[in-house]
Amino acid sequence: MPSPMGGFDYQWPFLLGALIGYLTGSIPFGLVLTRLAGLGDIRAIGSGNIGATNVLRTGRKGLALATLLLDGGKAALPALAANLWLGRDMGIVVGLAAFLGHLFPLWLKFRGGKGVASFLGVQLALAWPVGLIACATWLGVALLLRISSLAALVAALVSPLAAWWLGDYPFAEVAAVMAAFVFFKHRANILRLIRGEEPRIGDKKT
Repeated sequence: MPSPMGGFDYQWPFLLGALIGYLTGSIPFGLVLTRLAGLGDIRAIGSGNIGATNVLRTGRKGLALATLLLDGGKAALPALAANLWLGRDMGIVVGLAAFLGHLFPLWLKFRGGKGVASFLGVQLALAWPVGLIACATWLGVALLLRISSLAALVAALVSPLAAWWLGDYPFAEVAAVMAAFVFFKHRANILRLIRGEEPRIGDKKT
């Protein structure tokens, strides 16, 4: 007779993986680094976001780069490890949980960043061709127009399309879900873009 706990026996590794991914993704590196650097609470500066773009408004390019890499890495590394050791399904679960952890961190009352670095990190870990296309898109738009939010939105839109074009249909669905969250977290930026009021990269908005 099958065990009534058989379903849970199958699901608990994914639940544990999701929990680990979420807690890892919840680490607010932008907030931690700026406080360690003596710059106070990054949430009181510029847009109030904890991501690399807002850290850049402090004038500390090194801190902004470190925030970008750590926010990407905290999603990419767990997802990559899970993918290599436990399969792609587990990698997707862990990566998506880490991405959501950055957006809604437990430690900050679920008020986190906008998820761009973590979004790109998950893609590079689980579908690197898609990730490279998304990164190139972000970089191209950012260099051309110097508007970080617009670069993020275009990259988010391109990602599921790139996955679908490359024939990676399961990841296209995952990328579409993450892209929807990126658009949701950028809803205020979208309104400013429409009004022509969105600040450019490097602006020290107070």
